[in-house]
This record gives sequence, structure tokens and C-alpha cells, in this order.
Amino acid sequence: MLSPRLQLKVSQKQILTPGLVQMVTVLQLNRLELKDMITQEISENPVLEETADGVEELTPEEVQAILERERESEPSDQTILETVNGAAAPEVEPPGDAGDFSDSLPAFERDGSAPATAEATATAPAPETETTEPKTDKDPFDEIDFGTFFDEYLDPGYKSPASESVEKPSFETFLSSPVTLADHLHSQLSVLVMPEEVRDAAANIIGNVDENGYLTATLEEIAESGQHTLDEVKEGLRIVQSLDPAGIGAKDVRECLLLQLESRNGHGGVAWQIVANHLKLVETRQIKEIAKQLGRPLEHVQMALDVIRHLDPYPGLRYSGPGARQVEPDVYIFKESDEYIIQLNDDDLPQLRLNAQYRKMLDRDQEPSKEIRNYVKDRYAAAIQLIKNIEQRKQTILKVCQSIVRRQLEFLEHGIDQLKPMMIKEVAEEIGVHPSTVSRAVASKYADTPQGVFELRYFFSEAVQGVAGSATPLLILKRRVKKMIEDEDTQHPLTDEQITARLKEEGIDVTRRTVAKYREDMKIPSTHQRRIRN
Repeated sequence: MLSPRLQLKVSQKQILTPGLVQMVTVLQLNRLELKDMITQEISENPVLEETADGVEELTPEEVQAILERERESEPSDQTILETVNGAAAPEVEPPGDAGDFSDSLPAFERDGSAPATAEATATAPAPETETTEPKTDKDPFDEIDFGTFFDEYLDPGYKSPASESVEKPSFETFLSSPVTLADHLHSQLSVLVMPEEVRDAAANIIGNVDENGYLTATLEEIAESGQHTLDEVKEGLRIVQSLDPAGIGAKDVRECLLLQLESRNGHGGVAWQIVANHLKLVETRQIKEIAKQLGRPLEHVQMALDVIRHLDPYPGLRYSGPGARQVEPDVYIFKESDEYIIQLNDDDLPQLRLNAQYRKMLDRDQEPSKEIRNYVKDRYAAAIQLIKNIEQRKQTILKVCQSIVRRQLEFLEHGIDQLKPMMIKEVAEEIGVHPSTVSRAVASKYADTPQGVFELRYFFSEAVQGVAGSATPLLILKRRVKKMIEDEDTQHPLTDEQITARLKEEGIDVTRRTVAKYREDMKIPSTHQRRIRN
């Protein structure tokens, strides 16, 4: 029977503390992500601040002392107060006597030719034996604002930044934005003469063109959604398909290629007939069959196929593609003399320090509110934990890169063909951490090496089975398979079994299914599709 019961049970659970969670998060961030995180932490934690000169206000020894105090069983406000006192500003020495102070005054004040200013009078302590002179009128010469005089009168063509504060546009406003496919088409559509109804229909058609340049909606759907007639939509489609780049607005690859051939005045030619009626034979490379059905010489068919190969099946990608990926290295690996140097890319990374001004809020005498003292103490602890985790991330990445350099010296010297198999588990055992730590340390991070910029995960590859395969990573095996296919006879291409047999002759033990998988990963067609029939 079901009934509520109370039971006692003893169990062991692994619980991640907030500090450990932050350490794991910081470790897997790349340089740009870490910069954003530090900027956010500075804005949220008033105790953290960025140093202007790159020098930390607290030394590593002081930070370590703070961390040791945090591990005490009974931490108190006084502990953190004593810690941050080391970062306090130096005390100002008391001013000298009246005689020393008079030496720093201008000559005309020491001589008594002109009265001292109010600021000097307030600073200098008057001798007790002398009487204070009566206050005289202010010198009219001192009332002149020379800064305004020079700014407004002597140089009318220039206004100093102090006298004229104008909010200027940011530098990003002057950067040119990339031209999208829709922008390119609308710019051409705006200079053409046509009825407004057709122009609206053409604009709706452009809105239904995907990034590849193909029309994703039917003409009936466009007419119904835009309240156009079918004739207006057809005329708008004709105008859109006449725009640059050629092939825009097609419903499939066949129509896209035909539009490109028509833009080259190739309507009705051999290439146009092949695309219109024999596109399947082109995919299987049955050249003789195409020449037989068209009744054309084989040379004419070869020339037409060369024209078709130069057509673009995705004409819109040149405007809407992702473009080149920009990568900023996290690590620099370069050679000096006979040794390789590893240097982390810390440019533009905010250098953190602890703001000692908040130490007053930890003193019970100056801040009676316990809630405020506890808040400031928690902020100090969070700031210390973040600084420690950032330093831990730096040391872990350096150790991993040092292990990579020791194992991949031949790659750094001679190139990718000398890449050696290397497992994450092996590096983790060498530097004394868990494999997941190494995996996070190399995630989304790039290294600038003498052979180029590579992702750190690129250096980790499993070894292939076999006598010679034990020293061959999978990446090099794929390159060998691709090289064999590139050098094959196109009339008699290599089968997967033949590639497997060649690899076994070289001492690499792989199966036919493995070779087929690697070939598909590299998007290489099958033997039947690669064969060219004359």
C-alpha cells in the first residue's frame, strides 16, 4: 500500500561548488569570450577594476594569502580587512612648517609685493606670534580667464576639446556593411522602369528568394500574399530573373543553369540542350550516350560540358554566403634559436585588480551595517576566485601547449605530413589533470604556428591500426585516400576495395567500410560517379 514514510539514507554525491563551476566555464572560453566575461564581471562586481598600466594592485603573494584565509573555518570581516589593507594608497606626509612652505611661494608673495592667493593662505599655517594681515582686494589680473581668451579670440579656427564637447559618431558608423543578395537585387530594381504593381510583385519575389538564389514560394502563393494578379507576378519574375547575377529566381538547378546559358546567348545550343534534356546523363558522366542522343560529335559535347562546369548552381552565395572566417589565435608558438616559445595572446584582455577603497566598508567602526559588510566580503571573495580561475586557465593552456610542442616537433618543422597520433588521455596523464580538463582547454582555441593557424583540437588524432598505421593519424590517412583518388585513371577509377588493398600493402590495416566512410566524409563521389566514359 502507498503511504508517506520517513527514511534515512547515507549516500555519496559529487557536488560542484560555484567556484569550481566558474573554473570549468573560464577554462573552455576562448580569448574573445573571456574578454566579454571579464568586462561583464567588472560591471557587476564593484570590487573588481581594470588596471590602466597593467600592474596589479595586489601581488600574487597577497592574493594567495587571501585564498588561504578564505579556507579558514571561521573567516571574519577583519581577515579580509587586513588583506586589502596591503593595497591601500600610501599615506600623505604632513606638510612642513611655515618657513619651508614659504620657500615654495612665488617671489612676489615672499617679498610682500602682492598678497597671497586664498588657496595658499588656507594651506600655510599662520604663526601664532604674528597677526593676520587684513584681506585685500583680488588682483584684477587673476580674474582673466586666459584659457577662454585663447580659445575664443586668438585662434577662431580651432576649438579645444575642453571648451567644446561634442558627441562624435563611433568608428563603427563609418564601416561599410556587407551587401546582401536582397540589397543587390533591390538596387537594380530601383533603376528599371515598370508599373508600380509589377514593381511591388518583383519586390515580393525578391523577399522569397533564399540565400542560394532560388525561389522558395510558388507564383500563386506570392500573388495571394501580396494581393497581386498572376500576370503581375509572372512579369515580376521575368524582371527578377533578368537581374544580376544570372540564375536568380529559379525553382531548381535545371532552370538556374538554363537562365545562365540564356544570359550568354546560348539558348538552343548544345550546352542548353544537354541541361534541358540530359542532365541525368551529365551526373553519371555518360558522354558517349549524350553525343549519341544529340547526334553531335564527341568533341562538341566535351566543349559543351566544359561550359556547363563553369556555371554556378548557387548564384546567390556570392552575396549571402558566410564569407571567410576570421580567427584570432589564443596562443603563439614560434621558434627562437633552437627552442620553441609558447606565448598566450593577452592583448586587449583587461588586467584585473582589487579595489582597496571598499576596505572601509569591512570595518565595523566605519560601516555599522552587517548586511553591507557581508555583501562587500562576498564581492571580495568572488573577485579573488575569478582572478584565481583566470590564472589557472592560463597555466593549464600553457601546459597543454607545451605537451603538444614536445610531441609534434616534426610537424612544426616540416608540415602537416609529419603530424603524429596524439590522444587527449595521453596529454592529460602527462600534465596530471583529467582528460575533460584537456578537452575544455583546447576547445574553440587556435594556435599560430610556423606552419599556419590551427585549432588546438587539430593536433589530437587517433592512430590507425597496422604496423605502419600505429604512427599514422586518421587525418593523414584521409589525405592518402584523397591523393590516391586524385591520381587515379578517370576511365578506370579506383574502387574502395582497391584503395583498401593499397593501404594494406603500406602496412595500414583498414576495412573497406572505413575507406568508404572516409571518402564520404570528404564528399568524394563513388567509383561509378567518378568514371568518365569516352
